[in-house]
Amino acid sequence: MSTSTTPVKSFSDRLKKYALYECNADLSHLDLHELAALKHLVKAAKLVDDIWYRQMWSGATELRQRILNGDDEELKELFEVYKGPWAGDDHDAPFVPGVPERPGGANFYPADMTGEEYDAFVSSLPTTEEQEQAKSFYTVIQRNKETGGLQVVPYAEEYKDLLTPLSEHVNAAAEELEKRTGAENQNNKTSIAQFLRSRAAAFASNEYLASEEDWLNLGTFNNLEITLGPYETYADIDRSLKASYECYVHVRDQHASGLLEKFSDLQYAEDHLPVESKYKNKELIAAPIVVVNQLYAGGDVAVPMTAAYNLPNDEKAIKKAGSKLVLIKNVQEGKFKHVLTPIAHQVLQADQLQYLDKNAFTTHILLHEVCHSNGPHHTLNGHTVRSQLKEHHLALEEAKADIAGLFVSDLMVKKGVVDDVTQKQFWVTFLASAFRSIRFGIQEAHGRGQIIQLNYLVAKGGFQFTDDGVFSVDFEKIEQAVSDLTRDILVLQGDGDKNAVDAFVNKYATIGPATRIALDNIDHAGIPVDIRPIYTFEKHLD
Repeated sequence: MSTSTTPVKSFSDRLKKYALYECNADLSHLDLHELAALKHLVKAAKLVDDIWYRQMWSGATELRQRILNGDDEELKELFEVYKGPWAGDDHDAPFVPGVPERPGGANFYPADMTGEEYDAFVSSLPTTEEQEQAKSFYTVIQRNKETGGLQVVPYAEEYKDLLTPLSEHVNAAAEELEKRTGAENQNNKTSIAQFLRSRAAAFASNEYLASEEDWLNLGTFNNLEITLGPYETYADIDRSLKASYECYVHVRDQHASGLLEKFSDLQYAEDHLPVESKYKNKELIAAPIVVVNQLYAGGDVAVPMTAAYNLPNDEKAIKKAGSKLVLIKNVQEGKFKHVLTPIAHQVLQADQLQYLDKNAFTTHILLHEVCHSNGPHHTLNGHTVRSQLKEHHLALEEAKADIAGLFVSDLMVKKGVVDDVTQKQFWVTFLASAFRSIRFGIQEAHGRGQIIQLNYLVAKGGFQFTDDGVFSVDFEKIEQAVSDLTRDILVLQGDGDKNAVDAFVNKYATIGPATRIALDNIDHAGIPVDIRPIYTFEKHLD
């Protein structure tokens, strides 16, 4: 379902929905070897783009080349903004003539494969190890050209022609960094050079766990923060199994990172979640938190721009080594200035605008990412939550992180860990930000998760609205409503009852009349949906 009643008829109109924003950072503290490494890493990110287009759809690579060879500059730019021919903010509508609907399995499976055929194939495999490979983040399913049956192909084999030059750039970056004094591992912490070496090796072996541990163990002495590899499963709409390649090239903000260490106590948040102990995660590992400024991104990085992430997603890696939170400072600042502030003036009750706060926005993003690690990752009967919730897993996981993050914000204010944001500021800023997410479309995981939360909190009386689409927080009811929703989502995940999840999503994942009016008011005001990057570092590649 589209979230906008305003028809978009031209490439220009679509581009106007995204405010141009320069993604840059202070590089004055970097030496010549670090700058040289960054150049190789940006070139690597461009190769990750090539892998992503091969993953997203069988026709994407050829279509992209045809567009790049053409003379329509707006179409070229739009294709790169959406990272493909479908508009994610417009229920994945194709904007290039002749392009089919977005395939639910991307290019990870044969286009003619049915769900029943896939399930039967996995069940037919004789060993547990073979079945796990079929469901792995790092394999594709293809038809055997001779038999017509299904077969499992590792990413290392499927994308070898692109992973080989990618590894060359990654190793070249590592070589530059190894020339630096003090570039070796320190105090049992990993250097960025070692991570790049181990990640390049993983591209050939298809074994990512060791390099994932290196990434999680990167020391604070590193000035660069690089995220590179197959991570997110959003493109695998049908099954949420297969991971897409992405590359983020960042420079660490060392001062801001140090200030946020106080948020890494996941266990305190877990202990206070409003559910029975059987739904709580008993294997939490304190998450390192890194604040960065983005210089470049490639691969599965379509708009909306990622403001933060908590990786890895692989449950085995999380269980062994935990996860890491990366907060992208310059992107967050761009979103608050160009998108959230003008939205708030359209949808919030006037007397609550005083509670809109940038620190509330950025701190909740942090808590959202923290809370991805909280709660059950396996159902009570031992299956992964991902496997039981299927197509609803990502939306419920995003909703959990959002609402649990809001719940934990109250704990942090009361404990005194957060002393620069009030709870009213958290609640009101959260409400305004809901509309920012819903505008991306409720078929997308973040937007769907957000509309579920909005409708639930309205039903519980925590949020109120007028007939003309003006929303407000009921400060007497919101705290309990947030607690109730946190509980309900965690229980749904822990129980793994697909029928109950279906009923919950069907009940709350709809856009009501007042929300529709609010969204229309935002559109009519010409407020950008998000920002789109200008990567100024690219000029250094010439």
